[in-house]
Amino acid sequence: MAVNTQQSETQKPSLALALVPVILTLALLGVQIFYFGDFTPHIPLAIGLAITALVGIKQGLKWKQIEEGIFHVIHVSMPSVSVLILVGMLVGVWIASGTVPTLIYYGLTLLSPQIFLAAAMILCSVVSLSLGTSWGTVGTVGTVGLALMGIGAGFEIPMYWTAGAVVSGAFFGDKVSPLSDTTNLAPAVTGTDVFSHIKNMMPTTIPAMLIALVIYLIAGFTLIDNDNGSFERITAITSSLQRNFEISAWLLAPALVVIVLAVRRMPPIPSLFAGVIAGAIVAVFTQGAGIHDILTYANSGYSITTSSDAINSLLNRGGIQSMMWTISLILIALGFGGALERTGCLEAIISAIMTKVTTFKGVQTSATLTSVATNLVAGDPYLSIALPGRMYAPVYRGMKYSTLNLSRAIEEGGTLVSPLVPWNAGGAFVIGALGLSIGDGNFENLLYIPLAFACWISPVLGLIYAQLGFFSPKATEEEQARWKKNNELVMDYGTAK
Repeated sequence: MAVNTQQSETQKPSLALALVPVILTLALLGVQIFYFGDFTPHIPLAIGLAITALVGIKQGLKWKQIEEGIFHVIHVSMPSVSVLILVGMLVGVWIASGTVPTLIYYGLTLLSPQIFLAAAMILCSVVSLSLGTSWGTVGTVGTVGLALMGIGAGFEIPMYWTAGAVVSGAFFGDKVSPLSDTTNLAPAVTGTDVFSHIKNMMPTTIPAMLIALVIYLIAGFTLIDNDNGSFERITAITSSLQRNFEISAWLLAPALVVIVLAVRRMPPIPSLFAGVIAGAIVAVFTQGAGIHDILTYANSGYSITTSSDAINSLLNRGGIQSMMWTISLILIALGFGGALERTGCLEAIISAIMTKVTTFKGVQTSATLTSVATNLVAGDPYLSIALPGRMYAPVYRGMKYSTLNLSRAIEEGGTLVSPLVPWNAGGAFVIGALGLSIGDGNFENLLYIPLAFACWISPVLGLIYAQLGFFSPKATEEEQARWKKNNELVMDYGTAK
């Protein structure tokens, strides 16, 4: 989370000037993606960073100060980037060990195709709620996301449908688990406690998950035919897996190692590396892989050629190098976000918004949409929670509304929207970890965005509640007393409607 420690030294840019790098960057992204049909947002974001730096220099900042803002945000993101590197290693080695093939095999033989999408969402929800990590659920712990993508392919379900179900379930936990970093960040920056924050999110979370569950059930019975061809294809895949790998429940041991370490709250990086080592040992002793093979799989990904095109497509993946497109995108996007905050552009835009809203429903809508916009522009889910949370909290206090409303708004606009923005750190991780291959021109896989129903239905419900005045608690006397005791900033709005 980046913090402006030196902004007072320079003049805050005007709204018009602050909008320049944002509008130009979005325009460049639009040209690159929609006109040229090339989904590689790296260079437009890099140019946007340069434009933002010019704005900062015009306002009196030195390049060194701007650079510090950029690299501060990048430095904070290093643990997440390290996780992504380990995900690449884990996927390559766990395919070689037979762990991923075993998960796919059991999934194809035990799960009913019609309920697969709904089951995928529920499974990811349980894992992410238990461990408090959406990224871990999508790409690491038990390779849940990757295995489900393989199972869905075996059932001939379009990749983007499976990805939508996985993302819906995985980010549910990152929203309501007390173990989640973002679930703790939102109440921290708004001055509430985590359990009250979680309770206040239930009115949007539960309906959104139920609606998504019903949609996935309907889609499952619509997308999947019960004809012999589908079952013959599943049989062909499972038979090919058995021919090319030893399949056994014992091969799930590497996944069990990571799960146990995660449950015991061990740091993620050593836990994941332990999973890589466990996978390597299993690959050597059960699949006959050599040491050099393991090193190659960890770096370049697993490679296999079989008579089954489906198996080749499912299992030729992984390795550190497969994550480099995603990692480079995350670093550039976060650098852009850091430059926007360090130069005061984001603060100027949000301040302008705050002068235009005078009612609670307007402020609640603005807070949610500001988090969404920060996700779109800055590419950082943490910044999309921290910045609006810091800046809108005094407004809620002045209106005598509980800041629980704000913590819900920024959680939904920040956490849940981040995987839906492809150039955001969350969206880039999803694309890389689930093997959606957007960079290779498979643009149809971007359909996972509207199909991640729970992620966008929840903030929509929150906006509807705000307009109707539902589930919008006023500040209690105890909460107001706490504001006074803690010397919290309160803007003088009186009692808002």
